[in-house]
Amino acid sequence: MFSIIVPVYNVEKYLRQCLDSVIQQSFQDFEVICINDGSTDNSLSILQEYLQKDSRIKLIDQANRGLSAARNAGIDAAKGEYVFFLDSDDWIEPDTLKILSEKQNGEDLVCFNGRRYFEDGTTEKPDSGIEETQLTGWEYYNKYALASRKFHFVCTVLRIYKKDFLEEHNLMFEEGIYHEDNLFTPIVCYNAGLVKIIPDCLYIYRIREGSITQSVNVQRIYDLIRVANVLSTFFIPLKNIDKTFVYREIAGEYYLGFTLDKKAFCGNFEKQLIGHINWKNFKQVSVYKRHRLIYRLLRVHPALFRGYIFIEQQLKQITNK
Repeated sequence: MFSIIVPVYNVEKYLRQCLDSVIQQSFQDFEVICINDGSTDNSLSILQEYLQKDSRIKLIDQANRGLSAARNAGIDAAKGEYVFFLDSDDWIEPDTLKILSEKQNGEDLVCFNGRRYFEDGTTEKPDSGIEETQLTGWEYYNKYALASRKFHFVCTVLRIYKKDFLEEHNLMFEEGIYHEDNLFTPIVCYNAGLVKIIPDCLYIYRIREGSITQSVNVQRIYDLIRVANVLSTFFIPLKNIDKTFVYREIAGEYYLGFTLDKKAFCGNFEKQLIGHINWKNFKQVSVYKRHRLIYRLLRVHPALFRGYIFIEQQLKQITNK
């Protein structure tokens, strides 16, 4: 059985499509755990309507605590062998659970493909499908985490998770932060024993204005630095694994908030942002030559870093002409 975890917050416009895509699945052995996270629109009424329609739908109604807390409540309540995270403004293809039930063989993670849907009507060809078996979680991370994809590797919704595996390693989402997937996914991959990748495009990810993934604010930058601090503290002491790629990701999370496009949001808060960086960790994860330079420039002043990025961009434009 699958446990489909659906966090819900002010998505009355999209919620029915999301829930219909689950209850109309060709494979019917599942439960749907909907967590109403303090919605102020009509979302709760829609959930109560569906609760009467289908006995497999469960409802947790809680005060607003954020996406991570909603997902964690769903994990705690899940009874299925596998946990499937479905965002409430997205949907899944009709045979998604059937395909997953046939192709899983007890792996800790089963990973699949997805495509993005743009509300302005833009269509996008999905990433090419991948099929691999007998990978460890860390082999999977090192092979695919930095691969160029439209649908980012880090997104939690691109895989299902064995419930026993999550419980054994106490894998939950950090509550009260943005970028929770950036923190969750590398640690999950490190702990995963066996991973299967299937090529099927099963998940449709809606890109909409106003969603938390599309907004930029100072708190998001603070939280990105927090994620970098936590991940670096977790991975630096580990021995006997290749940390090159995860260090590259962590270094990027340290400096991303100081790029040219973030200056308008964070210009008045740069001293505070600088103060949140664990500089010892930042230095240790800067294993690439470029990252070592960025570390030194930021250590002096963010303006030097932005100047370097500007020159780098100009040289790329000249090279590409």
